[in-house]
Amino acid sequence: MSDHSNNDHSRPKKGARHWPLWLLPLAGLLSLIWFLIRVVPRPSRAAYPCMQVAAPMASGFVVWLTGVVTSLFALRKGKSFLRQSRTALAWACLTIALATGVVTLMTMPPRLALADAVTPNQPIGVAKGIHPGRVVWVHDPGATDWLGPGDGHLWESDHTDQVVVDRMLGLALRGLTAENSEAEAWDALFHHFNASHGNGDVGYLAGEKIAIKVNLVGFLEGSWGGVDPATYDLVRKIDYMNTSPQMMLALLRQLVNVAGVDPAHISIGDPVTLFPNQYYQPLYDEFPEVSYLDALGDFGRTVVTPSAVDFHWSVHPTGVAQDKVLTSFAEAEYFINLANLKSHGGAGITLCGKNYYGWLRRPSEAGLYEMHASLPNNVPAEASYRCIVDLMGHAHSGGKALVYLVDGLYAGVHPDDDVPTTWDFEPFNGDWTSSVFASQDPVAIDSVGFDFLQQEGDPRVYPQMAGADDYLTEAALADDPPSGTFYDPDNAGDLTRLSSLGVHEHWNNPQEKLYSRNLDPVNGQGIELVIADPTSVFSDGFETGDTSRW
Repeated sequence: MSDHSNNDHSRPKKGARHWPLWLLPLAGLLSLIWFLIRVVPRPSRAAYPCMQVAAPMASGFVVWLTGVVTSLFALRKGKSFLRQSRTALAWACLTIALATGVVTLMTMPPRLALADAVTPNQPIGVAKGIHPGRVVWVHDPGATDWLGPGDGHLWESDHTDQVVVDRMLGLALRGLTAENSEAEAWDALFHHFNASHGNGDVGYLAGEKIAIKVNLVGFLEGSWGGVDPATYDLVRKIDYMNTSPQMMLALLRQLVNVAGVDPAHISIGDPVTLFPNQYYQPLYDEFPEVSYLDALGDFGRTVVTPSAVDFHWSVHPTGVAQDKVLTSFAEAEYFINLANLKSHGGAGITLCGKNYYGWLRRPSEAGLYEMHASLPNNVPAEASYRCIVDLMGHAHSGGKALVYLVDGLYAGVHPDDDVPTTWDFEPFNGDWTSSVFASQDPVAIDSVGFDFLQQEGDPRVYPQMAGADDYLTEAALADDPPSGTFYDPDNAGDLTRLSSLGVHEHWNNPQEKLYSRNLDPVNGQGIELVIADPTSVFSDGFETGDTSRW
């Protein structure tokens, strides 16, 4: 149902998953090794989110291993004393062995809490968009031609084809709006946005500003990122899974050359990162008037400063400073969320919802609310407050969102891996993901991304962690969420509760990838996944027949 008012808000029944117990001490050992390698050379890294994930498992492993060794030693000595008829000492050793054994069991390296299997096709929330709940997926292996490290770099034009990426994005926009041209698609998006926001049935007006938030987390300003602040050259994490320059350029070309937006009224970037030369230069060469957002503002980039607009956390934290929306986003009339397709050690997944973390500021900035506190690795229980919902629903974030996009050219695992990973399930078959997703519904696009990420998984099973999709349930039912939270990021008090931010459900199976509106185009109330085939689509329109595949 598109309206959850007849829904009892209960989660679908699920079946259990299991993780072999022998993996627990192995995971603890690996966490300890990784923690020591990363933190010993630079102790400040202990505050990094990835280290916060590893630390409990590493410390638990140390305590557990100490208990095992102590228990075995005491048991052995007790047996020796018993053979010598030294009964008192024997009983003392056996008591120590028993006590340390109990401690060992209690301090078993913490097991990553896994979610139960999801139930398909049970939509909740209210679908958004011209075609409510529609998510378009374009997959074209021709976009990527990179053999991995040692074969140049994934962002180079020899390895990511700009022409193919341009075509993929244009096709996604046409599929999202069901228009026959990209210009008509943009016009439809602007008209729908203004009509639904009470601005009248008007399109884009000259002078209106557009802000684009991308995900350049591999280029975080500071020691973890891969950019040299003295030169802005990439020196580490050179092939990290960031929003690709090709996808950013394709979007700028669409806005300027197709939608008619003055480049001087466009800003794009990730405010908590450095915009490296290798990504910046091809964009600047074609669009020098665009503002390229950056943490420092050096070398022609634009530093982002806080505006006067308040941002409030619905959990009402105390003892923290007031958050402010960044100026570029506060001043824009429209917002575009261009995220990445990645699993995440703390959140399970990182898509459009998680992309808002850099939209506001760094999550762990001193004196401000700790945004990591509500992530699933810290709070695995379902029906919990999720700060991502506040980020998705603020008037200057989701309230201004024109379209949501996910760059899925190269998927990966953050923050563990410095290079992307190929996927095995159909249709990827051991190749890069080579995809782009588009939607007007922020919950629907992340729901589809979640299903893809959970199906492929990774050795660390992050997308399967408990609570990974809980923010989608909370967002879909934001006006009456299972957690009971009064989500109201625009006001200091509980004044105006967010309405449903979109529709959430899971596909029927990973082979067919069908959602409720695919299964029942007339009465379906959930997501519609439109799968665009770039090899069979021509400029004069789309194939007819199966509406879920063009």
